Amino acid sequence: LVPRTDCEPDYEEPAGQWLDEVSAALGAPSGPGPSRPGSSVAAPPPVVPSGTGRSPRSATTGRLVGNKLLSLPGATKEVRRFTFDTRDSAVPLTYEAGDALGVEARNCPALVAEWLAVTGLDPEGPVDVSGAGTVPLGEALHRHLDIARITPGLLRLVAERTHDRTLRKLLRPDNKGELAQYTWGRQAVDVISEHSARATAAEWAGALTRLRPRLYSISSSPLTDPGLVDLTVSVVRYENRHGAVRKGVASTFLADAEAGSPVPVFVQRAPHFRPPADPATPMVMVGPGTGVAPFVGFLDERRALGHRAANWLFFGEQRSATDFYYREELDSLRRDGTLTRLDTAFSRDQRAKIYVQDRMREHGAQLWSWLQEGAHFYVCGDASRMAKDVDRALRDIAVAHGGLQEDAATAYVEQLAADKRYVRDVY
Repeated sequence: LVPRTDCEPDYEEPAGQWLDEVSAALGAPSGPGPSRPGSSVAAPPPVVPSGTGRSPRSATTGRLVGNKLLSLPGATKEVRRFTFDTRDSAVPLTYEAGDALGVEARNCPALVAEWLAVTGLDPEGPVDVSGAGTVPLGEALHRHLDIARITPGLLRLVAERTHDRTLRKLLRPDNKGELAQYTWGRQAVDVISEHSARATAAEWAGALTRLRPRLYSISSSPLTDPGLVDLTVSVVRYENRHGAVRKGVASTFLADAEAGSPVPVFVQRAPHFRPPADPATPMVMVGPGTGVAPFVGFLDERRALGHRAANWLFFGEQRSATDFYYREELDSLRRDGTLTRLDTAFSRDQRAKIYVQDRMREHGAQLWSWLQEGAHFYVCGDASRMAKDVDRALRDIAVAHGGLQEDAATAYVEQLAADKRYVRDVY
């Protein structure tokens, strides 16, 4: 009836527009929007973060006691291991291997200052923020509003004030590709600056969404130390087309924080994503890049429990010399027999790029044997390409080494997922 709409956690507005288009295509009057009663798409309660499940979260405070750079000089990425100490928190923080940690970040003070300079507004001027009440504009920009992401509401406001035809064209439903290309490398303040848009504090606040928590896979097991929680985070820093430095909101909030800084955190449960409970069940893990995060916790958990089943990890990144995260920890796990096998794919270490799915196919016969022996298969990392390529490789292995036809291989992989032996944590 209408083109598909892909939504981020702030889905209310695009979902509402999509429902209106569906209603129009059916010749029916426009129905209520997704945040209003009677809608088929209900807005989540404000206490629920993005991510798995709908359970209310209980926030606590963790002290940032560890900030270790995992990538080495010469790497094109900045990847860090953050450690939080929650032992002195008023609200105990409990988690299991496989869960995610939510981080309630704050916007960079330099970006807030740039916003105020570009808009020419008074930081002490009052503004109403949903869920926070009336607060000074400077506080709203720092603590409550997502001032980095370019939202349709922001583009619409700028287009209305400047009568810019290009921006109006980008907002058309059939221009998702052009919109993605336009927003790549830009943040909201860049749009305002480039178009010299003017609006009141209330209008800007209305065009922005709430600053949401960021979720990161936990890289530790509570059996090692229940009061410490580790994360593996790729820190985002880049220059926009005008040479201004831009940062990822949460990743640089953590990377640039002083040692011992208090950080509001909470646990997001992932009951579907756990290491095998049976100590005799083998485990195959595919975690390129920061996707290795939960599997460090899985392996620590199995070692702490004394589980002696075989464990196989596929890890990939760009270069072995600079991007082999947790090399020492993985070597230790191999020496003590917890990690049975480690296969790596460093894509830039040779002329022809090699990825984790290529390593899977190389060792397809043995991987198929592990699956036939009851191994659980886990994937963590990029959903847009890697997870799809790994899924395709898994089906190809079922054809090549299981003797299955294409349809039967698809059914086999789907049955693995139904039996909770093939689980993914992708984003």
